[in-house]
Amino acid sequence: MDILLLLIPVSLVLVGLITWTLMWAIQSGQFEDLEGPAHQIIMDDDGIKSSAQQSATSASDAHNADNANL
Repeated sequence: MDILLLLIPVSLVLVGLITWTLMWAIQSGQFEDLEGPAHQIIMDDDGIKSSAQQSATSASDAHNADNANL
């Protein structure tokens, strides 16, 4: 029975921490877009190049042009 004197306050603190974490997640917008990331994995975006891919392509083209002049 003495263990209840320890377990009840510990469980109340744990419930408080879980509640605080849930409220923080809701207020910070963690649950705003639940379907977007799942759809981004499936969507085919081959036509859109990122700036890193474009710069890598232009650097590769410049290197190939230099080799063609030799």
